[in-house]
Amino acid sequence: MKVGPLEIDLVSDGQVWVDPGGAFGLVPKALYERYWPPNEEHLIPMSLHSLVVRVRGTIVLIDTGLGTKLSPKAAKLWRLERPQGDLLEGLRRIGLVPEDIDVVINTHLHADHCSGNTMLVDGELRPTFPNAEYWVQRMEWADASHPDARTKATYLPENFQPLLRGGQLRLLHGDTRLNDHIRCVVTPGHTRGHQSVILEAGDWRGMFVADMASFAIKMAKTAWVSAYDVLPLENVATKERWQRWALEHDAWLFFEHDGSMPVARLERRGGKLELAPVAWGEIKSASIPT
Repeated sequence: MKVGPLEIDLVSDGQVWVDPGGAFGLVPKALYERYWPPNEEHLIPMSLHSLVVRVRGTIVLIDTGLGTKLSPKAAKLWRLERPQGDLLEGLRRIGLVPEDIDVVINTHLHADHCSGNTMLVDGELRPTFPNAEYWVQRMEWADASHPDARTKATYLPENFQPLLRGGQLRLLHGDTRLNDHIRCVVTPGHTRGHQSVILEAGDWRGMFVADMASFAIKMAKTAWVSAYDVLPLENVATKERWQRWALEHDAWLFFEHDGSMPVARLERRGGKLELAPVAWGEIKSASIPT
């Protein structure tokens, strides 16, 4: 999809199956199953979307999924499915190889968002994208490097420590602009140092939401938070702020884990806030004037 100078591709690293109790926390089953009915094993699918943005000679990859170094046991625990291949195969389908990526933006350092940062080559950990600078919020790096009893299972050093050793890491101090069209904004709640990514082209606005709202419905229903949010009330406040921004700018929202509504807009209809899906499959090759 082209928007002004931006060329945007949504790339998949597959999907996993998760317990909705984690995804929806205290939200009663009678409410969330209207949108995400569990299967017979009481699991729901969770997509692994990354975003590739090409603009004026710079290629940016936002989040890297579960990567290629999962053990068979870990892949089974995640119930990982990749009918169309992994992230690297998805990149190849849009004409890219790992060496082409200039910047990797990690929204945060949970395993399902950054395991693809590194790969095993002859038994050694190496950055998957050898020419890229990896962008992470400094607070997120600190929390990932010193996890607590609750977070140590998902902050895995093999996914990010090699970046520091290789000199490819850039730690951000709050909101940071990459160029005229891409900027990172701190969106705390899921983690203290979580960030989302805003895309700008003329009057058009987009946002890669990441785990500020892992599923689209959580952006409309701001009180719905994940059991994994370390600051749930701050997550609610963060969503309320960016919900107002999305309505003001008629922004396109890209959802990392939502396979049924990967791109949507927020609309008010008759005083009620609703999600309006963007038909990505129909418009992804179109040019949108700005």
